[in-house]
Order: sequence, then structure tokens, then C-alpha cells
Amino acid sequence: MTILGIVSTSLVAYVHECIRSVERTRDYEAKVRSASAYLDKIALWPREDLDRHLGDRPSGSWRLTIQRVQPTLYDVTVLEPTGAIVLVHTVLFREEKKLSHN
Repeated sequence: MTILGIVSTSLVAYVHECIRSVERTRDYEAKVRSASAYLDKIALWPREDLDRHLGDRPSGSWRLTIQRVQPTLYDVTVLEPTGAIVLVHTVLFREEKKLSHN
């Protein structure tokens, strides 16, 4: 009976930890989906908006980092609010404005 009790207690603890792991995974997946939807909106920004948002800053529920890595390329990262975990990342291309010669 003692062995059965120990095994049962261990099994209950294991099942409980598995359930918690699944819940954490679902929460993380929901965060990534939401951050991805936010990145989809940022991907539509013109060059001027990307330039206005250069740097690292809070942005709504997220932390947003935008860096211009080349004259036509912007590195965009959406992180958790603490900035510790990257949720989604991409590089966006924007053509340089051509100067008109009058």
C-alpha cells in the first residue's frame, strides 16, 4: 500500500506539471499570434513611420525595437514588455526616396 501511495502521489504531481506545461505553451502561443498580428500592421508602415519609431521603446502591450541596418532595410522585433523574450522578428525593405532635380 505504501508503494502504491508513493506511485499515485508521484503520478498526480506529474500530471499536474504536464497540465501546467500545456497551459504555459498555450499562453505563449497566444502571445506570439498577437505579436505577429501587430507585426503585420507594422509591416504596412511607410519608411517615414519606421524612421519615426527607430530605437527600443514600449508600444502598447509590447516592446518594439526598430533599427535601420542599411539604407533600405529595417530590422523589426516585437518582444514581451520586459524585453527579455523575442516573440516575432523580421526585416523590412523600403526604397529610398529619390531626390527630384528641378
